[in-house]
Amino acid sequence: MAGFSAWFWNERFWLPHNVTWADLKNTDDTNYPQAGDLLFAFPLAFGIFLVRLAFERFIAKPCALSLRIQANGPRRAQPNAILEKVFTSITKSPDEKRLEGLSKQLDWEVRKIQRWFRHRRNQDKPSTLTKFCESMWRLVFYFYIFFYGVRFLWKAPWFWDTRHCWYSYPYQKLMFDMYYYYIMELSFYWSLMFSQFTDIKRKDFLIMFLHHLATVGLITFSYANNMLRVGTLVMCLHDASDLFLETAKLANYAKYQRLCDSLFVVFGFVFVGSRLGLYPFWILNTTLFESWEIIGPYPSWWLFNLLLLTLQVLHCIWSYLIICIAYKAIVKGKWNILLVSKDDRSDIESSSDDDDSMTNGTKLHHYNPSKGANSTNGTNGHLTTGSWAGDY
Repeated sequence: MAGFSAWFWNERFWLPHNVTWADLKNTDDTNYPQAGDLLFAFPLAFGIFLVRLAFERFIAKPCALSLRIQANGPRRAQPNAILEKVFTSITKSPDEKRLEGLSKQLDWEVRKIQRWFRHRRNQDKPSTLTKFCESMWRLVFYFYIFFYGVRFLWKAPWFWDTRHCWYSYPYQKLMFDMYYYYIMELSFYWSLMFSQFTDIKRKDFLIMFLHHLATVGLITFSYANNMLRVGTLVMCLHDASDLFLETAKLANYAKYQRLCDSLFVVFGFVFVGSRLGLYPFWILNTTLFESWEIIGPYPSWWLFNLLLLTLQVLHCIWSYLIICIAYKAIVKGKWNILLVSKDDRSDIESSSDDDDSMTNGTKLHHYNPSKGANSTNGTNGHLTTGSWAGDY
């Protein structure tokens, strides 16, 4: 273990030239970030998870019930041993040939069998009440941590001049507000990684798990080599759009359709503006060019920027998908966001028999640009940002 530790914490990788770990040891009047500080994130993540459980039960749930959001889940399929065997052992979405065979075997219409499979796929899905409580918790945390970050950064010189991120690097003192901001963000993402196994199961489970893992890695990495100043800028920038996303989801669950649509529009502008505008011209500019000029490159500098550039690639993909959804809405001449063709339909469908009907010749479904797809469950015949956001 000693050999591994010496290899992993190699100074030539983590630190600029002529800097050692001994130079960054804490003294009586100066504190620097220490990797061991991050161990506190684990018990804190568990504490955040417990707070979440209490919040959802005693605050979010009463709020949902006051908005008349029902606790009952999707409609259950009627018991049928033959169809259940096909569903569990063969396929959850039978093709036309298999449907015709089952129709002859059961003397049921094909349409009725299709409806049974739809109900069976949906019956294990969480209720709107459960999704509302989960989104309300995320909204409260994002609201708190975003405005805490803005309040902290407003007084920080590197918020106004990013070159201050690199002056005197790596001999930059650790302030308590900075440590608190970092440890809360890290603990929250650790709690998401753990709770993902008990939360609403979505088709993008693996992608989201890897996303949380990458986020934890980036936060930990920037803390270990004292890139906290630029790290606080990155965290605050990414939290900005999450506020509108979670609020839009709540509006969708509560069936406030116009509010939901408006919030999606705001979310789209904030997401694209921050991820394709501020991020490359503010964050990447300082990490790539200003830091090169002030401190010069070294091994961990290259890795840090590679991770940030990878993040920018994801920003481009997600922004493109958001724009595509908006474009489809404009082409179809619908303000209610968004009408998407049947081809974009997910296997998470509405449990209502009304789903078999058509509206203006197009089924109302919606695709989640960053993560997956969702249905129009509870949207009163409109497809909105909330249903888009349901799988985020």
